[in-house]
Amino acid sequence: QLKLVQSGGGSVAAGGSLTLSCTASGHIFKRYCMAWFRKAPGKPREGVASVGNDGDIAYVSAVKGRFTIAQDNTKAQLFLHMNNLKPEDTAMYYCAAHRELWSDYCSSALASEGYAIANWGPGTQVTVGS
Repeated sequence: QLKLVQSGGGSVAAGGSLTLSCTASGHIFKRYCMAWFRKAPGKPREGVASVGNDGDIAYVSAVKGRFTIAQDNTKAQLFLHMNNLKPEDTAMYYCAAHRELWSDYCSSALASEGYAIANWGPGTQVTVGS
C-alpha cells in the first residue's frame, strides 16, 4: 500500500510564500504520477498541479506563475513551492499519487476533482491573510 505523509503549510500574509512537502513510502509503483489538490470550505476539491512519471508538469491557471511543483531525484518526495500567495489560496492541500496508467493520467485528474486518484495524503492547512 502506498502511504503519503505531508508536512509544511501554515499561515502567511498575502504575498508571502510557503512550501509543502509530501513523502511517498510503501508500495511505490514502477510508473506513477503525483499531484497536489486543495479544498476550501464550501467549495469542491480542485486540482493545483501535477507531475508525471517522466517529469511532465501541469498547473491549473489559478496558480500558474506563482506555484512550482517539484520532485527530488528519487521521485518519492514531492514539493509545492507557493509564492505570492493570495487569500483565495486558503484551503486544505492534499498530496495525491496514482499508478500512471497513461501519460497524462494525473494532469487529466486535475480537472476532475481528483476522483481518478486512489492514494491521498492526510492534508495540510494553508491560510493566507488579507
